[in-house]
This record gives sequence, C-alpha cells and structure tokens, in this order.
Amino acid sequence: MSLSNQALADAVLGPPGPAQRRAIAKTITLLESTRADHRARADELLNALLPHSGKSLRLGISGVPGVGKSTFIEALGLFLINQGHRVAVLAVDPSSSVSGGSILGDKTRMEQLSADERAYIRPSPSSGTLGGVAEKTREALLVCEAAGYDVVIIETVGVGQSETAVANMTDMFVLLQLPNAGDDLQAIKKGVMELADLVVINKADIDVHAATRARAQITSALRLFGQHGDPHHAAHDQALWQPQVLQLSALKAQGLPEFWAAVSRYRELQGANGRFAARRHNQDQAWMWERIDAGLKQRFRQHPAVQAALPVLSQQVRTGEVAASVAARRLLELFN
Repeated sequence: MSLSNQALADAVLGPPGPAQRRAIAKTITLLESTRADHRARADELLNALLPHSGKSLRLGISGVPGVGKSTFIEALGLFLINQGHRVAVLAVDPSSSVSGGSILGDKTRMEQLSADERAYIRPSPSSGTLGGVAEKTREALLVCEAAGYDVVIIETVGVGQSETAVANMTDMFVLLQLPNAGDDLQAIKKGVMELADLVVINKADIDVHAATRARAQITSALRLFGQHGDPHHAAHDQALWQPQVLQLSALKAQGLPEFWAAVSRYRELQGANGRFAARRHNQDQAWMWERIDAGLKQRFRQHPAVQAALPVLSQQVRTGEVAASVAARRLLELFN
C-alpha cells in the first residue's frame, strides 16, 4: 500500500477528532471517484479498512418527501449521542435528471447534529442510481464503521414505493409514514412496505387520532404480509422478529426511547436466531454481484468494437430501421 494510502488509513482508524473526520471525507471522496487510478487506490484502501468494519448497527431510513426523515434522523442522532453512541449519517439526495446537480442540503437540515463532534454526516448525490441510494453507499458505510461509528444511518432519496436498495445493505429497514397518508388499500400495497422491519408514524402530534388509525391500518397490513407473504415475517414463529408500528414526533423528540428500545429488541432477537449474520452475508454476496454487473456495463461501453458500432446502430434505432432488441443483441455479440 502506498504511503499516502497508509497515512489515510491510519487517520481513519485514529482517535476521534477533526483529523479523523477529514480523513473519512477524503476516503469517501476517493471511493466515489470514477478515475481508474483513484479506483485502484480506493480498492486498496477499502481492503485495509475492511477488518476494522462490521461492528456497527446499520439502520436504513426511508419515506416519502415531507415525512420528516431529516428531522427524525437528527432527533435520533442527538438522542443516541446522549446515550454514548457515535453516529454516522449517509444521506442520499436525488440528482436532477435535467442538470445532473444535487442540492446536498442535509447538513443544513441537521444543523445541531452536524455540529456535534460525535456525529459525522455525509451527503451524496444519487447520480442516477436507482433504489434510493448512491453507488458508493456501501463503501462509505464500511469507512464509517472502521472509524468507530457504532450506529450508521442511511437516509434514502425517498421518492416512492421502490426505495428497496437500502433494505439490502442495512441490518434494519425503517419506513417513516405520515398520518392521513392514504386509505386502507394504501397500507397493503406491495413493495417497500413489506420490506420494512419497523414502521414509524411520524408527526403523530399533529393529529393523534389520524396517527392511531394509521397505526392500526398498517399493523393489520403487516400481519397480512406475515401470513401470506415473506416467511421471515411469519407471525406464528415467536423466534422471528415481527414487524411493528410505532408513533412518534421527531420535531418534539417524543417516542425516541420507545423507538430505540424496539431497535435493540430487534438486534437481540435477530442475533440470537442467526438471521442478523445471515442477512449481512447475503448482502455481501449481492454487493459483489452488483459490482460485477456495474463493471461489465462499464467495460461494454469502453469496448472498441462496441464504441465503433454504437453510433450507427443508435441512429438506426432512432430512425426505426432496426429494432432496439436487435441492436442490443448485435452489440453484445461484438462485445463477446
């Protein structure tokens, strides 16, 4: 490993403070770079940090825009810091499909948490990556773990019911919902709802009766999923975690002890039945194949024969001379 990489790794693994925070930021920036030389350095650095990772609790937070994700994460982060934890937040902001830019305003929203030295907040653009997370979120998570943050929170883009990628990289997937967010049918829609390990009705202080109704509807929906859907959520097996629904107000910091108690029970139960470790092993395998898919796509685009034929075939598809599926097959044959 080069001297600069060694120094960077030592700083990440070093004592908490401004030097460590700068090293974490530099390391994640290196991981997010698309330059080939940076990619090689980043792989080397990630392997050096890997033995020191894996000791945190990974929480995924999702929910529609306006549900109060940032407010909830800041309130939870401050609560956990007061309990003696160190908290890292990896916040993913949507990138514009027009300009390609991203606001990256989560540090501004989490003003109190970002000012605390026991917390680290890293906003990243989604850059077109589907599933509500950034391409290098997993790598950034490992860096934060190696730096000693024992709770890592991943906040997703939160644009709809397809925010499922975060469930495949965290130990617990938390879905935030609003009171009066929909009818009974909305509560039983497939997708992100049935992946949730814990559902939180936020802003419950605004309309207590609506929050109570929403809690009852979602609880019934989760029970239905357990009986007819995911066997891991089977309601008859007491050795397995049963998804729960809680009410709280992040703005008033109400309900946070109950939330953390539920998270702690989840961690204890899933650790005892072996599903905690199994989930991480499965996620590592999925991560490997995801990177293989991304690498193959990149090599395909860079292949000389593909680059030579692509403009002509693209034009023929555009003018209707060649079907898109036929053009794709021809390009794949050139790649092979």
